[in-house]
Amino acid sequence: MDCDGDPLEGTRDIEPAPWASAQLVSRVVLATALGLLGLWILHRFLPALAWAAILAIALWPAYRRAERAFPPRGHRILLPLAATVLVGLVLIVPLVYVALEVARESGSLVRYVGELRHNGLPMPSWLPDLPGIGYPVAAWWKANLSDSQTMNDLLGRLFAHVPAGSARAIGAEVVHRLIIFGFTLLTLLFLFRDGAALCARLLTLSHRMLGPSGERVARHMIAAVHGTVTGLVLVGLAEGVLIGFAYALAGLPHAVPFAALTGVVAVIPFGAPVAFCAAGLYLLASGDTGAAVAVVAFGFLVVFVADHFVRPVLIGGAARLPFLWVLLGILGGLETFGLLGLFLGPVVMAALISLWREWTQSATALEGPSPAAISRQRCRR
Repeated sequence: MDCDGDPLEGTRDIEPAPWASAQLVSRVVLATALGLLGLWILHRFLPALAWAAILAIALWPAYRRAERAFPPRGHRILLPLAATVLVGLVLIVPLVYVALEVARESGSLVRYVGELRHNGLPMPSWLPDLPGIGYPVAAWWKANLSDSQTMNDLLGRLFAHVPAGSARAIGAEVVHRLIIFGFTLLTLLFLFRDGAALCARLLTLSHRMLGPSGERVARHMIAAVHGTVTGLVLVGLAEGVLIGFAYALAGLPHAVPFAALTGVVAVIPFGAPVAFCAAGLYLLASGDTGAAVAVVAFGFLVVFVADHFVRPVLIGGAARLPFLWVLLGILGGLETFGLLGLFLGPVVMAALISLWREWTQSATALEGPSPAAISRQRCRR
């Protein structure tokens, strides 16, 4: 008797069917339990992982071109590190600029609030001349906003609602955001370095779980990320640049920071009108009615063209999504996940629409032609 070999060799693949099904159920239960446990452990860092994945998908074509131009030649860290540092600088520099501008203008804001407390808000000279509503609005303004005592009481009630520990809470939130940002960049570094191998494993997993349709669903989700980044971020920044020229021509003070703020809020749907309407109100209060009307009208024109013609083509066309589902994905994702939902919403919608098309087309193919199609073929004969 040969005892050198494995006594169980040749019997491992011969298992009763009930034991095989029990093992399959056990594997599914174990994988589900471990997956839920991992999500619970990492739930505080899931936003960082999601942001890193979105950035990696959006920047992957440019990174691959850079990798072909500068091959690693034995190391795999310098190019990913340089790309990550560049992304960090692109994201940090505008925030630092805005913070410095806010700190620079904080003294002027404090002085302005002090003047409002002592002198009230002066009424524009053109306000009583408005047809129909000018006199009652001017009377209300004079009684409430121009009166120093009333304005002092109003500002006192406003600042009374600000809790004493708000500065500490804001500081803690800023520290938390910085930690999330740091882990986002760290994750992005490893995604740049090992992205190709990770993509291959994910494709293998999707093929095993979903079959041939898994890769198509993944491609639609990636296209949704590219379209969303282009349609939201780049179009929003372009809106800020165009409306910023209107700010400069209208003579708005601090036109460049205000244009940068407009570009940031323009990333959010319906966010740009808040910025340029505020600029219009400032110009209106300063007595420049024509410039105020011009800024608001030009802003609505830019937003109308961007939201109705440019963004639907960039976002929906890339992932083959109808405009309604693009809008619902963006707004629903924003409400559910905050700023991160702007990008996750269209991705989820793209996956759902892709699965819907795959399953409905497969069902149609399996069921054969419909009775209406058969009748049309008979009529043609």
